[in-house]
Amino acid sequence: MKKKLLFAVAIAAAAITAKAQDLKSKDVPAAVKAELAKKYPEAASHKVSWEKEKGNFEANWGGKSGEDNSVVITPSGTFVEIVKAISISSLPKPVAPYVKAHYNGAKIKEAGRVTDAGGKTMYEAEIKGGDLIFDENGKFLKKD
Repeated sequence: MKKKLLFAVAIAAAAITAKAQDLKSKDVPAAVKAELAKKYPEAASHKVSWEKEKGNFEANWGGKSGEDNSVVITPSGTFVEIVKAISISSLPKPVAPYVKAHYNGAKIKEAGRVTDAGGKTMYEAEIKGGDLIFDENGKFLKKD
């Protein structure tokens, strides 16, 4: 019984660690902060919250939730992408029907316009269980 309990606790701890980890600003490398300040100087006038996710650093700021803008930067200070929150109705038209048909009528909780380092635009639809990524025309690309 004790082994089963320890195993369950270990599984739960692993699941929590696999998700994003909130960080204090002092724990973010200077190169990451410098890239954010250079690329998005407007972030300085907001409270920026930091997370570490999949080995990269994510800065969030703006809006009521503090997450209208979400920038991902590598530990060495290389910009990866920005996600700007948009209304669900601003997603490309094919997104909602795709989600309904392929994800058991799941409700889209949040939406974002993603721009990567190369300037490519994609869209993100958050549902329970993850983020769905679509191209600029609303074609499904992947689940994140």
